[in-house]
Amino acid sequence: MSDLVTGDAVVLGLRPARLPSRALAILLDLVVYVAGYLLISVGLVLATASLDGAARAAVSVASFVLVLVGVPIAVETLSHGRSLGKLACGLRVVRDDGGPIRFRHALVRGAFGVFELLMTLGSVACIASLFSERGRRLGDVFAGTLVIRERVPGARVMPVPPPPPWLAGRFGGLDLSAVPDGLWLAIRQYLTRMDQLDPQVGASMAARLADDLVARTGAPPPVGVPAAAFLMAVVHERQSRDAARAFRQQPAPGAAPVPYGRPAPVVMPAVAEPAVVPVAAPAAPVAPVPVPVPVEPPKATGFAPPA
Repeated sequence: MSDLVTGDAVVLGLRPARLPSRALAILLDLVVYVAGYLLISVGLVLATASLDGAARAAVSVASFVLVLVGVPIAVETLSHGRSLGKLACGLRVVRDDGGPIRFRHALVRGAFGVFELLMTLGSVACIASLFSERGRRLGDVFAGTLVIRERVPGARVMPVPPPPPWLAGRFGGLDLSAVPDGLWLAIRQYLTRMDQLDPQVGASMAARLADDLVARTGAPPPVGVPAAAFLMAVVHERQSRDAARAFRQQPAPGAAPVPYGRPAPVVMPAVAEPAVVPVAAPAAPVAPVPVPVPVEPPKATGFAPPA
C-alpha cells in the first residue's frame, strides 16, 4: 500500500498496480488498437489506390499517429484513466495526489508510450516498472501519475457481540465525547477477536482497555461488572447514539430541544380550517311597479265638428 499525503493533510491508502496486471492491461489495449489500425489501414489503401506513393505514405503515417497515439490519449482523458484494458483488469490512472488525470497527463503518458511500448516493445517500460517503488514507467514519472488497483478485495467486518441484557441502557449518562477514535478502534478489535485470544491475555487486555475508557469518560468504574461486558455495553451505547444522531429530525422553529440520543417527534404543520362564508337566502321576486304613461290631450284643428 502506498501512503500518499494530499495538500489537506489527508493520507490516501492507494494500492499501486504491479507489472503483471499492468502488462496484461497494456496488452489488451494494444490488441484493440492494432486491430482498429489494421482495419482503418485496409480501408485507406482501398480509398487511396489512385494516389501516388508519397500521398499514400502520408496518409499511412497520419492514420498510425491518430489510431495508436491520439486514440489512447483521448480514451484516457475522457474516461479519467480507465481504458478498456485497465477497466478489464480493475486498474486506473490517477495523479500523484489521487485525483483524476487530465489531458496533459494523458498526453505525456501517450508521448512516452510511443517510445516505451511501441518502439522498444515494452522493454523500457518493464525495466522502469521493476526499478520503481510504485511500479511506474517513465511516462508516469514525467506526467506525475500512478496506476492503482480499483478492485481491492474487501475485508470481512466482524460484528461486535451484544452486551448482556442486564446492562442494556445502563450507561446512557456517560460522556463519550473525550474518547479518541484510536481507543474505539482498539476496543472494537478486541471485542471482535476476544474469542481467539488466550483467556488470561484477553482478561488483561479487557481490564487495560476498560481502565483507559473509564479515565476518558471521567466516571467511576462500575462495581461487579466484568471488563469485557463493560466494553460491550459502552460500544453498544455509542452505536445507539450514532444511529439516533444519524436518523433524528430537526425540531420545528420555536420547539423545545430534544435530548441527545432520542429521535425528535415528528411535528406536522397545522392545517387551517376553511372559513365558512354564510350564504344569504334568495330574495322573493318583486312584482314590477307599473309606470304611468302620460296621455297627450287632443290637439285643436281648424275644422268644426259636424252638426
